[in-house]
Amino acid sequence: MRLVIAEGSAVLRAGLAHVLGERGHQLAGAVHDARVLPALLATHRPDVLVANVRLAPTWTDEGVGAALDARRRHPGTGVLLFSASPEPQHVARLFAGDGAGVGYLIQDRMTDAEELLDTLGHVATGGTVVDPRVVGSLAAGTASGSDQEGVLDVLSERELEVLSLMAQGRTNSAIADRLIVSQGTVEKRVASVFEKLHIPGSPSDNRRVLAVLRYLTERRIPVRPARFERRPDRRRVLGRAA
Repeated sequence: MRLVIAEGSAVLRAGLAHVLGERGHQLAGAVHDARVLPALLATHRPDVLVANVRLAPTWTDEGVGAALDARRRHPGTGVLLFSASPEPQHVARLFAGDGAGVGYLIQDRMTDAEELLDTLGHVATGGTVVDPRVVGSLAAGTASGSDQEGVLDVLSERELEVLSLMAQGRTNSAIADRLIVSQGTVEKRVASVFEKLHIPGSPSDNRRVLAVLRYLTERRIPVRPARFERRPDRRRVLGRAA
């Protein structure tokens, strides 16, 4: 893959470049200022832009703007945004389109080399990836003055598990493997989730993720946060075994 990295920390930029280069990927550029990205992307046409939400010059949300601009100017370029903590206010903007080739991770997952490479490969081929903690933050959000019941309260514990894994971009087969159940069982739970949340089902993983995200971002009413399993700590920190 050909990649462009946009990150304010020189240490993290260098670390990401090292890990990606070590795995045979081509780094077309590594910058800290969003203002230079349009020219860089136009020149090198990377497969994926990897960008922090916060970039120079103001260190607020330039990364989001750069990602949206990249998608508009270069539809074939995937974008992977990351931030130090969940910033769900950016999700609606980032996933307003079809969501294909878009990802959003929390920064500590960027230091897991295997997970980062897997995510980049998924985004580069048109997949959608969302850190489950971002979904959890959306689920925990409330609208001022709302007295409606929790939207996700209608789901069973098993359906919540399926919903959280769907939001990670997992297929029914992958969900079945993770939960150690049959694929038929997962299909029934997926259908039940869509029915209970009044969201039309779709065989597309991207649309499944978008349906979940849009429902949570647009409604913004009290819901019960999904429970996410803690993964085994197999982290490899920027090229070194942790």
